[in-house]
Amino acid sequence: MTSSGTDTFVVVRHCLAAGQEPTAGLTKAGVAQARRLAVFLADYPIDFIVTSGYARAYRTIEPYAERSGLPIQQDDRLNERVLASNPIANWEQVVRQSFDDPDLRAPGGESGAEVLRRAHAALHDIQGRTLPLLVSHGNLVAILLHAVDAGFGYQGWKSLTNPDVYLLSGFATPRPRAKRIWRPE
Repeated sequence: MTSSGTDTFVVVRHCLAAGQEPTAGLTKAGVAQARRLAVFLADYPIDFIVTSGYARAYRTIEPYAERSGLPIQQDDRLNERVLASNPIANWEQVVRQSFDDPDLRAPGGESGAEVLRRAHAALHDIQGRTLPLLVSHGNLVAILLHAVDAGFGYQGWKSLTNPDVYLLSGFATPRPRAKRIWRPE
């Protein structure tokens, strides 16, 4: 997937958030989760941090960035999927069907295939890193994990926690792998 040899990534779904809007930060419990996450990540040789443009993603990794001294880059290609331009009553059905039909798109929304393309482009642009870390959102993370493991579909998405941490490896091989390495107690 990448020409730089970077084929392993730490992928984090953000901690508990105070809302869904891009400016929503973390709840008090989410702030505590972010601190615990920073302690857990200290054992990994992370050398690059990138988040979506949403505040909850940035705030999730801020304690680790302060601890490690690494700057946080933001990349809007890691933003949550736009499911529809207006609220839809059957939003969960659209998410469910998206795993079987990656081209499915609600009015004004993005298809799973479009989200996957922008996520892959963001990963591809991480050049020459040993172990980059990215922080994103539930639907984007689930779509990325589904691309690695076809068995990770709707039920996988439903099983994601806030936060959730996966190690994705082998992107330069025909058989990439995903392994959950941490989630809140």
